[in-house]
Order: sequence, then C-alpha cells, then structure tokens
Amino acid sequence: MGNLLIVWDPLLPQTVLLALAGVAAVALLVAFAFPRPGRPAPGTAWRAIAFAGLLAALANPSVVLEDRESLSDIGVVVVDRSASQSIGERNDRTDATLADIQAWAGTQADFELRIVEAPAGDETRLRDGTHLFGALERTLSDIPRERFAGAVMITDGRVHDVPRAMSRLGSDAPLHAILTGEREAGDRRLTIVQDPGFGIVGNTVRLVIRVDEPAGVRARQAQVEIRRDGETRGRTILAPVGIDHGIDIVVDRGGPSVFELSVDEGREELTLANNRAVVTINGIRDRLRVLLVSGAPHPGERTWRNLLKADPSVDLVHFTILRPPEKQDGTPVRELSLIAFPYRELFEVKLNDFDLIIFDRYRRMGVLPSIYLRNIANYVQTGGALLEAAGPEVTPATSLYRTALATVLPGEPSGEVIDAPFRAEVNETGRRHPVTANLPGLPRDPGDAPNWGRWFRQIDAAPQSGTVVMNGTDDRPLLILDRVGEGRVGQFLSDHIWLWARGFEGGGPHNELLRRLAHWLMKEPELEEDRLIARVRGDTIEVTRHSLEPDLAPVFVTGPTGQEWQLVLEEQGDGRATGRIEVSDPGIYRFDDGTRTTVAGVGTINPVEFADVTSTDTVLRPVAAATGGGITWATETGTPGFRRNRTGRAMADSGTGDGTADWIAFRRNDATAVLGIRQVPFLPAIALLLAIGLALVAAWRREGR
Repeated sequence: MGNLLIVWDPLLPQTVLLALAGVAAVALLVAFAFPRPGRPAPGTAWRAIAFAGLLAALANPSVVLEDRESLSDIGVVVVDRSASQSIGERNDRTDATLADIQAWAGTQADFELRIVEAPAGDETRLRDGTHLFGALERTLSDIPRERFAGAVMITDGRVHDVPRAMSRLGSDAPLHAILTGEREAGDRRLTIVQDPGFGIVGNTVRLVIRVDEPAGVRARQAQVEIRRDGETRGRTILAPVGIDHGIDIVVDRGGPSVFELSVDEGREELTLANNRAVVTINGIRDRLRVLLVSGAPHPGERTWRNLLKADPSVDLVHFTILRPPEKQDGTPVRELSLIAFPYRELFEVKLNDFDLIIFDRYRRMGVLPSIYLRNIANYVQTGGALLEAAGPEVTPATSLYRTALATVLPGEPSGEVIDAPFRAEVNETGRRHPVTANLPGLPRDPGDAPNWGRWFRQIDAAPQSGTVVMNGTDDRPLLILDRVGEGRVGQFLSDHIWLWARGFEGGGPHNELLRRLAHWLMKEPELEEDRLIARVRGDTIEVTRHSLEPDLAPVFVTGPTGQEWQLVLEEQGDGRATGRIEVSDPGIYRFDDGTRTTVAGVGTINPVEFADVTSTDTVLRPVAAATGGGITWATETGTPGFRRNRTGRAMADSGTGDGTADWIAFRRNDATAVLGIRQVPFLPAIALLLAIGLALVAAWRREGR
C-alpha cells in the first residue's frame, strides 16, 4: 500500500518566485495587448512556455512515494478488582465476561486487546474508592490515539474518579460498561456524617451518624452499638433510619480513644463491612489541675514542685503545713504571716476539679478533719487519682492508713523507718509495668545493679492490695500501684527521690519515673498495663499486647471483608508482646486474644469503597452516552455481543426501555503506518532545460520571420 504526493522545494525564496512570476505575467500581457498591426505578437506563446518552464525549475517540484502498512486497532478492557467486587458472585461474573471478550478478540485479524486491572494485583488497594479512569488514562498514554478503538469497563458501577469532562481522556472513542452486580439488590449501611476528631477531657463531643436502608425496606429505627477501645460490650442506642442522628460522647481521658459503631444486620444485606464504622477521638487535657499537700518543709518538696511547674499544661496548687497544731505557742494569729489551710474549699467545694491529689510526707495532725479524708476516698472511688509519698513522720497512729483513706491505700505502714543506704530496684513485675519498664539506667539483666544513685531512707509497709513494682532495702516494697473503684492510687514509701534530682552518685530517672507515675494515675492510655493496641504504620498494622504476666495466646484478626487469621505475638521482655501484619484492604480490622480486643482503621477509616456497595448504572451512564457507548447488566443479559463499526455508525445497541444494550462495538479506525519514503524529481533537470531551450529557439525563429 502506498501514497503519491507532489511536494515543492523552491530554490529561491517564495517572495522572489512570486515577483518573477508577476514580471513574466506583465510582459506577456503587454505582448498580447499590443500586437503588431494586422497580426498577433510573434513568439509570445513560446516565451510563455519558456517562462513557465523556468519558474517550474526554480520551484523544484518532486514526487514523494510513501510505502504504508495497515495497523491493528487497540481496544482496552478495564477490570474492576476493588474490594466491593468480592461481594457475592461479582468476581466470577467478571472473570466470565473477560474470558468472552478475549475469545471474541482472538477471532479478529486486525484487532488487539489490552487488559488492565485496577488496582493491579501487585499494588496496594486504593484507600479512596475505585479508580478505573486513572488506570484507563495510564494505559492510553501508551496507545496512539488513531489506533484506540474504545474501552469496556467490567465493574459493579461504583466508580469514584469519573472525570467531569471526557476530553481529559483525549479521545472520542466509545466507552462501554458491563455491570456485574444485581440491579435490585439492597444493602443497609452505617455512615459517619460528622467526626469531631478531638475533644477536651471532661467535656462531650457531638458525633453524627446516619443509617440508610434499601428503598424497599420500611424501618423507622435501627439498633446501633457503640464500643470503646475494643471493649466486649458497649452501650446501645436507637437511631432513626434515613436521617442524620447526633450522639454525645463524653471525653473522660487524654489520648486517642477508638470508638467502634455497628448496626445490626438488616433485611437486605450485600456485606456487613459497611455496617461498622470506626471513629478515633483524641482527648486533649485543657489544663491538668494538681493539688500537692506537703506535711512539712523538706528537700523533696522542691522536686515535686519543679517537676509539676515545668509542665505548662499543669495548674499546680501547693500547700505546705508550716505550723501544725502541736506547734501552738500562744503567738496571736494576727501576728503570723501565714494563711489558714483552706481545707473546706479544697476538699469539699473544688475537690472534683483536681485531676490528681498528692500527699507528700503528710500525717494525721488534726489539720484535715476526717470528713474531708472520707471525701477524698469517695473521690478516688469515682475516678480520681491519689498519690501518697510517705516520710519518716509516719507512725501507726499518725498514718493516713488509720483514716477513711484506708479503703483506698494499698500499703499499711508498720511504723518502722529504715535508715540505711540502698538502691531502688525494679522487680520482675515492675519490669513489665509501663510506669517502671525500661527506665533510663535500668540494666537489661535483672541480676545487675541499676545505674543510678542510692537512697538512704525507706518506710516499711505491708501491701494489702495492688501491685508492687519497685523494691528497696531487703526487697521491701518501695512503690505500690493500685486500682480502686474507677480511680487509681500510688504509694511511694520513701522521701529520698530528691537525691536523684540533685545528681547524688549520678542521680537517676526521677523526671521520667514521676512523669509516668502521674500519667498512669490520670489514666493516660499509653501507660495502661493490660491492653491490646493496634497501630497503623502505612500498609502495616503493628499489634502490641501489654500484660504483667507473659501471655502466649495468639491474636485472632478479622479483616474488613470478613476474612480471619491468627497472629502470634513475640515477647519483648518488658511487658510487651508485638507482631505485625501487612494489609491491603482499607477498612476496619478487629483484634481479639480471648481476653482483650481492639480495632484499627486502615487507610480512610470509613472507606469510600464500602460506603455504598450496591451496583448502579447511574455513575457511568452519562459517560457512556457522551462517547456513544452502551451499558449492559451481566446478571440479566449475560455477556453482550461484540462488533467493530466504522466512524459514523452506532457503537451500541439502543437497547430496551431500561437502556440495556444487547451488543457493543469497538471503532474501526483503518490506521496505517509509513514504512518508507522515496522522493524523485517531478521532471528531470536535463529534460526541463531542453524544453526551456526549445521554447526559446522556437520563439526566436518565429520572431525572425
């Protein structure tokens, strides 16, 4: 196959050629306009021929011969492999339809079929829905536009990257869709309409949800369960169907809290994956209010004060008992520069405003009436935090254990004060507790001495409850932690932590220890000693189990599409056991080791992919109409017929009244490729010169007669 073209390659600029042609034309017109009397101008015709030959020679015409080859048309099939395609028999229909297209394409002599899957099998699944047009655009970048014959999308119809204008694809070839889902199938779904994201501790935040039912299902309300941080049972509410519904959630602690919401299975369900949603609310403490009561001036109270004042988020209220009742010496009160201890305001009126109460070397001395100590015990039982740092003044008679606080304090002092040097030791349980695990200077081998300075005083006490995490001299309890009711209590049986702060014998991790202790007492999630945590790191979920005893139980994992498997965690030796899983599907992953549960959201926590999994033609129908393509349902008509039509003819069957096409067509382009080009002169130069010369001779002879 070849084409013949005549091209011009002037030897002179075009303007010069036009000027010469103009001069020749004027001369010829003069010769014809003013002939000799009685007869035409002799030789004028031959001069015209000579001028024409000369101009043709200067224009340098040549003949171009193109050798061409016919090219095959290229059709593209975009296969939807998103998570929603795994519902029911959609993947099976997809594979069957793809096999039919491939079989038909194999019968076409000049037709090439390219298949692209979105997402590809070796790619991470998209977090923000099904992207088929992006895959089509990437494929078209390698296909010449004159060879592109059209595209077929095999999908459930839920495509989330439909372009606003089809001109973005750079082609007017038809785009068809073969839908793999059932047209009338319905699905109940739960949607997060408004996610607060964070809230101030102690306040409530507004979470807005919506429960939708299929059009044929009449239901006014649906039961929604709300579980926090993987708890086994949560609270249940009734949410109206089809309208937004607000839920007030109390933010009662700092750090992230994961709330899992689930709605019961409906009458019609395609998947239960969109019956669940996960919301993470980060609790932010506006200001931490800490009450520090020192029973007497001593070097250690400065350590407490410096630590608490160094944190700009802490509001510290500090009182030191400078003049206990036994120091009454008759000095008139008006002559003292001291203020009366405001025990009623602190321990009755504003008690619940404090996040933590610290008694530092405080003893029974008649300053604080028993009724207020009972208030503190109730404060702890209902969720408050109490820390006692005992000092040498404590005796069995003056100990706070002899008050209403005995119901919450874990250790009973014996009255013995041990004045002997010792190094604080973290015991085996303490090495697994988040308050004392991996403290700076703590040796890896439990048999080695810690790399920190000595203390010289310890208060003997017998643990009655709680957990001992640090020991002192003769392995006696030094730090006891306990949970009481909804609150927490800590008991430090020494007042010499200030030696670490002063750097005595190299000091010790006083800041880290006291910070962790205060945060554990105030229920910071990262310091929980018995919990299961799942953190998302890109395409990996890192699972960590905290426990005070080694736990070999595997973790059962449930993915967003219902698949289940086991994960065996590896003990780290510090109360943590960790494991990792690689994930590809966006959505909610649930973890359960038989005792503890937690959830994690991968990608978009409530992914668009599962927001609505019903099959529809409304998304792709405008695109098909704009390109002359057709829509067909594989569940109703099976695989449609395939054709190849030339431009100007219909590319899809007009279908029945519901717009379903019985056949779809690829465009026949008749594209060709140039294999080679040959260029030869239109007239040989010698022939052209001979013709010009003969014309001039003929004109001379004609004029010579």
